[in-house]
Amino acid sequence: MNRRLFVFTTVAAAVAAIIATKPSKEGAPHDAYFSNINEQLKGNSQSKPTLVIDLNQLDNNIAELEGLVNEQAAYRVVVKSLPSTDLLKHIMQKADTNKLMVFHQPFLSLITQEMPASDVLLGKPMPIGAVRYFYKHTDFSTGFAPTEQLQWLIDSEQRLKQYLALAKEFGVKMRINIELDVGLHRGGLKSPEQLDGLLDIIAANSEFLSFSGFMGYDPHVVKLPPIIKKRADAYSESQAIYQSFIDRAAEHASNIDINSLCLNGAGSPTLQLHKGSTVCNDLSAGSCLVKPTDFDLDTLASMQAASYIATPVLKKEQGTRIPGLEGLTNVIPKWNPNRAQTFFIYGGAWMAKYESPAGIIPNGLFGKSTNQQMVNGPAHLQLDVDDFIFLRPTQSEAVFLQFGDIQTVRDGKLANQWPVFSESA
Repeated sequence: MNRRLFVFTTVAAAVAAIIATKPSKEGAPHDAYFSNINEQLKGNSQSKPTLVIDLNQLDNNIAELEGLVNEQAAYRVVVKSLPSTDLLKHIMQKADTNKLMVFHQPFLSLITQEMPASDVLLGKPMPIGAVRYFYKHTDFSTGFAPTEQLQWLIDSEQRLKQYLALAKEFGVKMRINIELDVGLHRGGLKSPEQLDGLLDIIAANSEFLSFSGFMGYDPHVVKLPPIIKKRADAYSESQAIYQSFIDRAAEHASNIDINSLCLNGAGSPTLQLHKGSTVCNDLSAGSCLVKPTDFDLDTLASMQAASYIATPVLKKEQGTRIPGLEGLTNVIPKWNPNRAQTFFIYGGAWMAKYESPAGIIPNGLFGKSTNQQMVNGPAHLQLDVDDFIFLRPTQSEAVFLQFGDIQTVRDGKLANQWPVFSESA
């Protein structure tokens, strides 16, 4: 091949490769479901970013729990993923449980007031200052009794000694649940031998401490790439680690009744794995009930998306005008037909993915904005100012608290507004 032919062939191949990457036109209007909610929100809402939960889809997911939770285990609702008293009460009634897992001191204090019959397990170790604040500022006249209804999570001997000192100071007895590292490596005891010292401290201070069980969180089991470790092997290993701590507790302290302990585990991603066989008798999940996009997992295939962010279109323009690149306003859509229209929405930069109408895409050149996010769509997309765009949160715990009251939908109609938790408790 001569040099001229080689150059021509190389250039042709490069051009072909570029053409092959040219985006094709996509997009479609709201389907009947989102079109209906869009019209109702336009007529009945404050026309601001709103968190929407579909109660029909939520109830379907609650019903699906029966097929995911092991029959020998109790179901515990994860509060951080569902931070609303009304939402929690709805789920607890439908799922027939009073068990909650709490990760935040203000939420714990609120639950003692609003749901005083709850059985609460802390999902992470609380700084001693937060524990002190809880005992000092919580009104226990509601009937919530920490000695029977609350388990504090401990991850080290140092933290246990802090809690013991506080228990003596306040004259209270604290139930102690011990965090285990079953493979996630995010804290907790790493070897059964570490358990001995903790159990000895608890036994020597029975007036102030009691041992209530273990907690071992295992989401890594479904997140590990198969090339690193097969899911079945990762699950078996995590269960074996958990069992080794149970065995150690039974050997070290013969007076411990293992059957009376709270042996907590799972999480939304791994509920299904615990269904077949588990060493746990207490299984936690929360996010799967509203199913953000991070939980679009094969283990949760039976669950439906039940939560959306709805936000109004503030402005609409033709083409894509980027500061400093105004000359490309009409050129950009010729390369990417999905940028033929520009919309500025109310708010933005949420941990969420655009859901409806199909074809809406963010504009990376313009950049993110929490005030007026620029998004683009194809020319045939019929979307006007005051219409709503819908997104699916990627997670619920950090997102649900950003919008004020949750707007519920039942049978395709706007229903109740449910307040979310505040930080003021």
